[in-house]
Amino acid sequence: MKNRILSVDVLRGLTIFLMIVVNTPGSWNYVYAPLRHAAWSGCTPTDLVFPSFLFVVGLSMSISFRKMNPANKTPILLKLLKRAALIFLIGLLLNWFPFYRTNIADLRIFGVLQRIALAFLVAGICIILLQKTRQLIVVFAVLLLGHWALLYFLGGDAPYSLEGNFSNVLDKALFGEGHLYGGFGIPFDPEGLLGTLSSAGQVILGYIIGKRTLKNGIPDLPQTKKLAILAVVLIFAGQLWNIVYPINKPLWTGAYVLYTSGIITVVWALLIWAIDIQKQNQWTLVFRVFGQNPLVSYILSVLLVKIFIYVFKIGDTSLLGWSYQHIFQPVFDNYFGSLMFALCFTFFIWLFAYGLYRKGKIIKI
Repeated sequence: MKNRILSVDVLRGLTIFLMIVVNTPGSWNYVYAPLRHAAWSGCTPTDLVFPSFLFVVGLSMSISFRKMNPANKTPILLKLLKRAALIFLIGLLLNWFPFYRTNIADLRIFGVLQRIALAFLVAGICIILLQKTRQLIVVFAVLLLGHWALLYFLGGDAPYSLEGNFSNVLDKALFGEGHLYGGFGIPFDPEGLLGTLSSAGQVILGYIIGKRTLKNGIPDLPQTKKLAILAVVLIFAGQLWNIVYPINKPLWTGAYVLYTSGIITVVWALLIWAIDIQKQNQWTLVFRVFGQNPLVSYILSVLLVKIFIYVFKIGDTSLLGWSYQHIFQPVFDNYFGSLMFALCFTFFIWLFAYGLYRKGKIIKI
C-alpha cells in the first residue's frame, strides 16, 4: 500500500466511478447529454471513460513490470494469458447472465471486459517481448496506422460509417450477426475484434507515458509540466487526424486514441500536481476505494443492475424501473432523478469496495 502512487489509484478509481454512473441511469429516456455517448463520431465526456480505463491499464503495467526479469519472460507471458482469458470469460458470462434469458446461440461475444482482456493481452505481449521505448513507439504507430489502413482500404464507399465499416464485415464473417451488439439498429459491435488494434495501442501509450513519467517514482513539478505539454500535443494530433479520420468510439479510431489519451493525460497531470506534489488528498477517499479494486467493483455493478432489471420485479415492472418511478422521479423529477438513481447505485457498490479497502484486501482478476 505504501508503494502505491496515489494519483494513479485516484485516476483509476475516478474512471470506475464514472463507468458505473454512466451505465446505470434510472431511465435511459432521461440522461443528461454529457452522460451519453456520441451517436457515432465525436466525443462527449462519457466517451472518455472507457479509454481512460485502458490508458490506466498501461500506467499500471509500467509500475508492475518494473521488476520483470528480461531473461525469463515465459512465466510472465503465461500469467498475462491466464489473466486475459479470465477477464474475457467473466465478460462473456456477464453477457449471458441471467442465464435463463439468453440462448447461448444468441450470446453476444464481445463487451467491455472482453475489449479490456484483448487489449491487455496484445499490449502486454508487445511490452514483454520488446520492452524498449523506441520499439514500443513503433508498435503503437503500426497498430494505429494498421487499423486505419484496414478500415480505409477494405471498407465501403463510406469506410467510417455504421453501414460501411470493415470492422462490422469482419465480425459478421467470423462470429455471425446473432453474436453481435444490436443497439445501433443493425448488428454491429462497438467492442468488436478489429478495434482491439487501436485499443491495444492505447494501453501501450499509457505504458510508455507511465514508464517515462514514473521512472524516478513520484514525478516532480518539471516532469509534470512536460506531461501536460505532451497531453496538449496528443489532443492537437487527435484533432488534426480527425480532419480525415474521425474521432469515433464505436470504431475506436486512432484519432480517438490520441485525442482521449491527451485529455486523460491532462487529468492525470492535474492529479499528480494536486495529490502527489501538493499533498491535497483529503478529498480522494471515494476514488481511492474504487481504485484499489476496480474490476471487481465494475463486475459487481453489472451483476446487480441485471438483477435489478431481470430478476426482481414488482408486478410487471423491474425493481430498477419501479425504484426510479416511485422514489427518484417523484422526488427529483425526470433527469435529475435518473442521475440520483445512478449516484445512489454507485454509492451502494462503493460500500462493498470500501469494506475491502478497510481490510486492505485487493481482489486481483
